[in-house]
Amino acid sequence: MKQLQKVFRPAITLMNRLKYPQKFTLISSIFVLPLSLVMYLLISEIQSRNDFAEKEKIGNTYLRPLRQLWSDVSLAQITNNDQTKQNELKELKARINNQMRSLEDVDKKYGNILLTTSKFNLIKEKWRQIENQNNNNIEEKNQTYNTLRQEIDELRNKVGDQSNLILDPDIDSYYLMDATLLKLPEMQYILTDIQLITQKSILTKQDTVESRIKLIKYLAKLEGYNSELKKNMQNAFKFNPAGNTRPKLEKFLNDYTNKIDLLIDTAVPLTENSNTLSSQVFYTAAAENLKLSYILWDKAIVELDVLLQNRINGFVQRQVLLCLFVSIILILVLYLYIAFYLGVKQTVSSLSTASKQMIDGTVTESIILENRDELAEVVKSFNDIALALVKANKEVNLLNQCLTDENIRMGAELEVTSKLQKMILPPKHELEQIPDLEIAGFMLSATEVGGDYYDVIYHNGKVKIGIGDVTGHGLESGVLMIMVQTAVRTLLEHNETDPKKFLDTLNRTIYQNVQRMNSDKNMTLCLLDYEDGKVRVSGQHEEMLVVRRGGLIQRVDTVDLGFPIGLEEEISDFIGYADIQLYPNDVVVLYTDGVTEAENPEGELYGLKRLTEIIKENWQNSAHDIKQAIVDDLYKYMGQGKLLDDITLVVLKRKQLETS
Repeated sequence: MKQLQKVFRPAITLMNRLKYPQKFTLISSIFVLPLSLVMYLLISEIQSRNDFAEKEKIGNTYLRPLRQLWSDVSLAQITNNDQTKQNELKELKARINNQMRSLEDVDKKYGNILLTTSKFNLIKEKWRQIENQNNNNIEEKNQTYNTLRQEIDELRNKVGDQSNLILDPDIDSYYLMDATLLKLPEMQYILTDIQLITQKSILTKQDTVESRIKLIKYLAKLEGYNSELKKNMQNAFKFNPAGNTRPKLEKFLNDYTNKIDLLIDTAVPLTENSNTLSSQVFYTAAAENLKLSYILWDKAIVELDVLLQNRINGFVQRQVLLCLFVSIILILVLYLYIAFYLGVKQTVSSLSTASKQMIDGTVTESIILENRDELAEVVKSFNDIALALVKANKEVNLLNQCLTDENIRMGAELEVTSKLQKMILPPKHELEQIPDLEIAGFMLSATEVGGDYYDVIYHNGKVKIGIGDVTGHGLESGVLMIMVQTAVRTLLEHNETDPKKFLDTLNRTIYQNVQRMNSDKNMTLCLLDYEDGKVRVSGQHEEMLVVRRGGLIQRVDTVDLGFPIGLEEEISDFIGYADIQLYPNDVVVLYTDGVTEAENPEGELYGLKRLTEIIKENWQNSAHDIKQAIVDDLYKYMGQGKLLDDITLVVLKRKQLETS
């Protein structure tokens, strides 16, 4: 016994020096910390596997409409080659459009997870190209269809890679994945190519050596894939613990693979004699095998979903059992703690009575305890802290309420300013009333209130166009933009036509307002005066781009034509102008630095070079289409990145002269 006491003496000494809460904390920490760590690791591992399987199910969800699209696109290509089936082709195209919309809905939901949106957009664009093709060149249309099929095939591979399907850990579901994601699509691809080759021979009534060679190669590939499919599916059946895949898939598998074997056997005479190839036999057999492959694919994907869901259910059950086990352990520990507490109840009761007397101020004599727990002092300290926390909490709540009211007020001010900015932009019907020009504008603010400015004013047969960029963002910048718009309209109403006087008067007005506001804001501003094909440019801003016939771009530097508005009171010596002649179909593009300095996810700037290339590609289009092409390319370049600066764009194009 003495030896035992000697061994536990350090622990006994430590426990005697601790208060009871400290004792409970120490014991529970020593027990709970490793248990919590193990619990966390186990649940995290189970959850990671669960998430892995859930992502695989997302892949299957994406593959279903993609399979429908694939089969109908292949059928549309074959139908397109037969001029007698144009009514069927129209129905197929309508069905493909519906499937495109269905796939687009799935992509909107899961595209960010599977990183498929860009690839899907390429497929949509290629399909629009097919729909818009009006020529009767079958070879060219076939080439476009082949490209579309390749894009769909690449999208399928992308889904397999990003959804973890290609990394499935279980043997049965892995081989089902191999069938639905790899083997069956590859065989469908080959069967479609066989149909295209034999269809060409049927329509042209020519059976060339080249077509025979291609057919033999396709059949050889088909034989290899068919053999691998049989082997892999047998492995899936063999290693399926529940044994539910074989009864549901084996019949469809045998029907399909046996038909493939018959098709392959038909090719034997091609290598043994020189009899004429019956293209119709291969065409019909390939079509029948395609239908069977789609049926097998649909059945296999359902069973793959069942296996994945069973796996997920198993993970959930493990989590529940683990939580239940730990809960039982914790309840047992709590039970033991209560038993321990009852063992020291007498001491705790004495401490409780002493603490109440000390709080009430009714202590008449000192309480002498053998322990050094000092629980009465702890309780008193706790109450003091609690009172302090209550007081502090009230102060924090009051401060939060004040901040909330201020935020609401500021938000309302910003919303009003933003609405004012949008209200004074030139409406579409005003732009359409300008007889000699097509004008299209675009503005997007990086914050609630932007600092960009543009306006188009048609007054007394002349057109005044302005574009500018206030430093910074927010309320002050938005107010300065509104002041400039008002000043420009006022000067125009007073028939001020001299560009030097116009800008000088405008600058003095804005400068004095900026000084009154005690603000450091200023802005670049460029004004264009248009009349009868002549443009007079004044003011300092970004380069003005003039697009001549053929896409030739003339860059007009405005650095020497003005000075930042509101920065200095006297700028008349810096103001100049330049005259530009616009011919019919010439284009002028104005923009703020938010366009050229927009960044992609890698932090690279959009740049003036890319802007001019887009303009060159679209100069012959309308002003609205040119503007939209630039905006679309800008969004595509930025991707999901955050807008860092306001974007403003104005495109004007001189209309074609009407001939009598």
